[in-house]
Amino acid sequence: MIDLEQSKNKLKVVVVLPAYNAEKTLRQTVNDIPVNFVDEIILVDDGSCDKTTELAEQLGLIVIRHKKNQGYGANQKTCYETALSRGADIVVMLHPDYQYDPKLIPYFVDFIANGCFDVMLGSRIRSRKEALAGGMPKYKYFFNRLLTIFENMASGLNLSEWHTGMRAYKRKVLESINFIENSNDFLFDSQVLFQIIERGFRIGEIPVPVRYFPEASSINFWRSLRYGLGTVLVALKFLTKKIKNGK
Repeated sequence: MIDLEQSKNKLKVVVVLPAYNAEKTLRQTVNDIPVNFVDEIILVDDGSCDKTTELAEQLGLIVIRHKKNQGYGANQKTCYETALSRGADIVVMLHPDYQYDPKLIPYFVDFIANGCFDVMLGSRIRSRKEALAGGMPKYKYFFNRLLTIFENMASGLNLSEWHTGMRAYKRKVLESINFIENSNDFLFDSQVLFQIIERGFRIGEIPVPVRYFPEASSINFWRSLRYGLGTVLVALKFLTKKIKNGK
């Protein structure tokens, strides 16, 4: 049996929470984060209209607040810049909407700390039945599958999901990619993965439970459609560059 505590060693693990109107689910999320595996928790509030910032401060988190909403990608940029500036060796990005199980963080850390992978992704897609039973809307499942297949074809990888909100990065990965140039919106996640692939970093996956419920944040159908079209363009851009370079 792997000793997860030992595998962490002396690496500084920082969890970043890109938050927007997360007051209803933040406490549940933070309470499930294994404190013995995490050195700091940083929450970036992207101009929320609720009491996300106040609650985060009550919970003892490191809090940064954008005065106005800048977008999901812009939120992550602040998250990663802050984590790196505070000396993080491993950065775990976790949506604070409680869709993802924070108790799995030690396993993400273990794979990176032991040198197995540079990046870890939490995959919600093990089967269609399980995803839909967990509350994932049918149109989201369809878009997720379609886009993931296309992105795998473009990249040459075989990831089960490209669109997860639970990820872990080795420090070197975030230092090596120019994530600041990426979109300030939801395209940020796909752009980061293509940058990581281009740099040759190793990506691993862990299955995570599917949890959709009314309080969890979610983009609507039309924003999902726009996101999907944008993702296709990002993948085509990567593929064109790949072909041009003869790879």
